[in-house]
Amino acid sequence: MEMKLSPCHSLKGDLEVSADKSISHRALIFSALAQGEGSVHNCLEAQDTRSTCNCLRQLGVDIKAEQGRLVVRGNGWQGLQEPEKVLDCGNSGTTMRLLTGLLAGRPFLSILSGDDSLRRRPMRRIIEPLERMGAKISARHNGLAPLAVNGAPLRGIQYQLPVSSAQLKTALLLAGLQAQGPTLLLEPEPSRDHSERMLAVMGADLQAESGKITLKPGRTLQPQEFKVPGDISSAAFFIVAASIVPGSELLIRNVGVNPTRCGVIEVLKSMGADITLENRRVIGGEPVADLLVRSAPLQAAVVEGALVPRLVDEIPVLAVAMAVAEGESRVEGAAELRVKESDRLAVICSELNKMGACIEEMPQGLIIKGRPGGLKGNRVASYGDHRIAMSLAIAALVAKGDTSISQAEAVDISFPQFWTLLSNLTDGCERA
Repeated sequence: MEMKLSPCHSLKGDLEVSADKSISHRALIFSALAQGEGSVHNCLEAQDTRSTCNCLRQLGVDIKAEQGRLVVRGNGWQGLQEPEKVLDCGNSGTTMRLLTGLLAGRPFLSILSGDDSLRRRPMRRIIEPLERMGAKISARHNGLAPLAVNGAPLRGIQYQLPVSSAQLKTALLLAGLQAQGPTLLLEPEPSRDHSERMLAVMGADLQAESGKITLKPGRTLQPQEFKVPGDISSAAFFIVAASIVPGSELLIRNVGVNPTRCGVIEVLKSMGADITLENRRVIGGEPVADLLVRSAPLQAAVVEGALVPRLVDEIPVLAVAMAVAEGESRVEGAAELRVKESDRLAVICSELNKMGACIEEMPQGLIIKGRPGGLKGNRVASYGDHRIAMSLAIAALVAKGDTSISQAEAVDISFPQFWTLLSNLTDGCERA
């Protein structure tokens, strides 16, 4: 599907974005391991989370939609059963990596695969530490999926994560829950901590502080009534849009503002963005707020070091903000973006440059020379990457002339309502 967009003169409105994808995946998987009936309110309805639900059902977990929530009837670790077919993870790296950790200790064979994009994404980073714990995992060359997981008895380990990755960390925690002895994980920089928060609430013997997580197995996980907030990664597109489209004012309600996820707000504020967090509260252990965003002139910024894990998914849309800001911005230490659904460093550079941006690609980042008012409409491609598609849509709002984005349906992976919400605000999106 191709989407055609026209420039926008202001954005005014009040909206809610899709539910948090990271929390939705974890709420489903952790609930499946609990002893008893749990529920997930406001679970994200998107391709990635459907992949997780379908895989869990193949493992014998009872998941049903009831009264606007998903009810998950878990029967503990022993309730999982050998799947009769290949577990299709679709495009979801979270599904594949977390389930690999979960299945590493189960006494049966599981095979996990996915679409072409997922089969190109690196899995060796989870295979190696899981094998140190005793897992038996076979993969294609270079550690690529499909993965064959022969469940085996596991032992706890001390492990220094080579990169700050919440997916890797969670896979090892899921393995550690069923291992003999404690597991100690050390992160180079703290990554999103939803897993630690949720497992602790469920009764796991877990301590986390300053990038050090200690997990002792043995406790039964207790079912919970999880309530999923809006996704800061989805809100980021509208935060940037309201910041760069003159005369805009948006109120984005019920957004998760976990400190390990709010790097995008910090960077935009440092650039001069007018963002106010209102109605702060805590829901299900996660901090939540309403975000009031007004347009403002932006200045250049540098993203590096400990900031990167806290906004890695938002770097493509931050690149849009930097492309229309005053001065030269830099993104460093973001090599992780090369192994996402697309090579996001290469793709955001090539596609925004087609629109008149001035971006230089580096091995681990970007140099962006801001050109306020300098973007122009063009035909661009999402490369099947949901975050690239949405980032280019935001750039189109401030470009001179029309922009057409190919493979625009990629947004369904994480944010199916994106085009509808954007159209409601602008009346400027149409299928071409």
